[in-house]
Amino acid sequence: QVQLVESGGGLVQPGESLRLSCVVSGLIFSINDMGWYRQAPGKQREMVAAISIGGGANYADSVKGRFTISRDNAKNTVSLQMTALKAEDTAVYYCYAHLWSLTRGSWDEYWGQGTQVTVSS
Repeated sequence: QVQLVESGGGLVQPGESLRLSCVVSGLIFSINDMGWYRQAPGKQREMVAAISIGGGANYADSVKGRFTISRDNAKNTVSLQMTALKAEDTAVYYCYAHLWSLTRGSWDEYWGQGTQVTVSS
């Protein structure tokens, strides 16, 4: 069974930094795209950052220049380095992976359980 487990969330003050990590485990043949979404209270889930298997990255306009996504293909991990955090970055952050599961024998998207990031003074 494929699992995605996030870590690194917490409470920080505006201007501070946090690093989120996500580990993918299970019977996996290959992972294509990986990334992060977030959902603030009363708002729709939105894409934050995505990274391809080759390392090409895309970011939401609201986080460009402040967030950096990276991945370690050998360890099946994706990370999100967040700097200059703002109150509007407060949300539950979810990692996802588009991967081929050996159990299902197909490409599917899998999601983590989410980690809370709160930016407040």
